[in-house]
Amino acid sequence: MSDQGAEGILSAWLRRHRLAATRPHLRGTVLDIGCGAGALADEYPAEHYVGVDIDEESLAVARHHHPEHQFCAAADPELRVNTIALLAAIEHVADPAGFLRGLANHLLPGGHFVLTTPAPWTDRVHAWGAAMGLFSHAAHEEHEKLIDPPYMRAISHSAGLRVTYMRRFLFGANQLFILDRDPTKERSTL
Repeated sequence: MSDQGAEGILSAWLRRHRLAATRPHLRGTVLDIGCGAGALADEYPAEHYVGVDIDEESLAVARHHHPEHQFCAAADPELRVNTIALLAAIEHVADPAGFLRGLANHLLPGGHFVLTTPAPWTDRVHAWGAAMGLFSHAAHEEHEKLIDPPYMRAISHSAGLRVTYMRRFLFGANQLFILDRDPTKERSTL
């Protein structure tokens, strides 16, 4: 699937609101995990951006539209950034705590995660909307687990992180989380 944000009548609208909610929290260099066709690259300078996605078709579209930006199937293990963006991505991961733990190695000191995810109460609405063509059917089918705030706090804690900010947007249907390193957890030096 090359651009789930383009599949479904409301998907582009949802993506615009997701980007607007996260924009104030992006700083410094950005690692965009689950970058898809590169929507965040539209708004971020090439020299401060790396997009990662497992879908080669999405990466091809992103590279075509943003030839100056870097897109790859996996982040360089040596890459360190100020912000890791996971926009509508973590709900597609089977082990979100392990995923966050592995990605945390890419954070520079003082860096943070910026995540968005649908609220769990929207699962049936999203299923109906996907069946009606309002939302991406592929995105809905790929959801592993929708994450509520207590679960986000638990997986963050497990990954040596902490939720420092949370807010709902789009009438409460989506959630924005900012995660920082938990200073009370011992972490190996980078």
